[in-house]
Amino acid sequence: MEKTVSGFSKMSKRQKIEWLATHFFDNPEAAGQALTAWHRPDEQQQKIIDGFTENAISNYTLPFSVAPNFMINGKVYAVPMVIEESSVVAAASSAAKFWLDRGGFHAEVLGTVKLGQVHFRWAGAPERLKTLFPELKAHLLGAIDDLTANMRQRGGGVLDIELHDMTALEPDYYQLRTSFETCDSMGANFINSVLERFGDQLEYFIESTPALTDQERDVEVVMAILSNYTPDCLVRAWVECSEAELEDLARNAGLPGHAAVDRICTAVRIAEIDPYRATTHNKGIFNGIDAVILATGNDFRAVEACGHTYACRDGQYRSLSRAWVENGIFRFELTIPLPIGTVGGLTALHPLAKQALEMLGNPSARELMMIVATVGLAQNFAAVRSLVTTGIQQGHMKMHLTNILHQLGATETEAAAAQEYFCRETVSFSAVRTYLENLRAGG
Repeated sequence: MEKTVSGFSKMSKRQKIEWLATHFFDNPEAAGQALTAWHRPDEQQQKIIDGFTENAISNYTLPFSVAPNFMINGKVYAVPMVIEESSVVAAASSAAKFWLDRGGFHAEVLGTVKLGQVHFRWAGAPERLKTLFPELKAHLLGAIDDLTANMRQRGGGVLDIELHDMTALEPDYYQLRTSFETCDSMGANFINSVLERFGDQLEYFIESTPALTDQERDVEVVMAILSNYTPDCLVRAWVECSEAELEDLARNAGLPGHAAVDRICTAVRIAEIDPYRATTHNKGIFNGIDAVILATGNDFRAVEACGHTYACRDGQYRSLSRAWVENGIFRFELTIPLPIGTVGGLTALHPLAKQALEMLGNPSARELMMIVATVGLAQNFAAVRSLVTTGIQQGHMKMHLTNILHQLGATETEAAAAQEYFCRETVSFSAVRTYLENLRAGG
C-alpha cells in the first residue's frame, strides 16, 4: 500500500513530482529532473497549460510542424500539424506540392448541424406522449431564451427538437434529439447547458400537466448530453485532373500508361469493401486530420469517434474516401463530418493553438473544416500513391532511420554516411547499430 496516496490533488506540483519519483522510479533524482525540465519558462503560460487538466506535473512535447503549399479553393495555406509519426508531414507536403501544379484542392461545407440528446424513461402510452409533444416542444424552447440569446445573436441556436420512441429496443425509453447551430464554436458547453435545462423542464412539464394521470406523471431523465456523432456537420474535399496529367506517376514507378491511376482507384475500392483494409486506410486519413486538429486546439478524440461512426453508417466499416475516373478525368475525394470550432476552449487559451489559427488566417469554423478535410485527403492520396507505386516503407523508413540514429547518438558525419548506406539496405535497429559499430571501429 506504500504506493497509494491520499490528497494527491491537493499537493503542490513539486510535492507531486517528488512523491512519484520516490515511489515509481528507480532513480528518483533523474526522474524528478526529467519531469521538471519540460516546464515553460513563462510562468503565466505554464499556469494556463496546467489548468487544462487535473494533477498536471509536466508538459508532454510533440513537434509543431508546417506543411506548406496547400492551395484550397484558390487560396494558399501553410498548415500547422502536431504529430509524432514519421513521414506524415512530409507526405502531406508532398501531396500539397503535387496538386499545386494541377489546380490545387477543392472543398465545400455540406452542413454544420450538431446534435444532443435527452434520454428519459416514461411508462405511459407512446401515442399519449406523441400527442403532447408539440406543446412540450414549445415549452422547452421557451425555457432556454437566456441560454441561447448570445448564440442567436451570432446566427446560431437550437434548430429543432425531435421525439424518438425507442421503446421497441428498451422498455419505456425515449429521447429528445436536438439539433444545434453553434457558429464558430465547437459548442460543447453551450449544447450541454441547453440539454440539461431541457431535462429539468421535461420533468417539470410532465409532472405539472393536468391532462396526465398520476402514473403518467412519472418521468425519469437518465442523462442529457451532446452526441459526438454529427452526420450533418459535413465537409467534402477533392482533387481532379485528366488522366494524362498523372502519367508521370506510372512512369516514375516503372509502370505502363495509366496503371498508377488504375491502382489508386482499385486500392480505394478495396478499402470500400474490406473493413480490414478500410481501418488502416482511414487511420492514414486521420494522420493528417488529427495533426491539424491538435495544432488548432480542437478535440481530436471527438473528431475521430464521429468519423469512424460515419464510416460504418450503412452497417459496415468503409473507406471515407473515394477515387474514380470518368470521361478521362481522375477524381479523388473525401467526405467526413468535422465538428470543430475556432473560438472558445483551447483555441483561445493554448499559446500555440492561437498561433496556428493565425497562421491559417484566423479562419471561421467552416473554413477550418475545409482545411482539415483537405489535409486528410492529401495524406490519404500520398499514402495510397506510395502503396501502389514505390511502397509505403521508402519514405517511412527514411524518417525511422533518422530516429534510430538519434537514439544511438550518431554524429552528423556518421548520420550522413548511414543515410547514404541505407539507401540500398534494409533499415532495422540492429542493422543500424552494427553499421555504426563497424564505422566507429574503422571497418
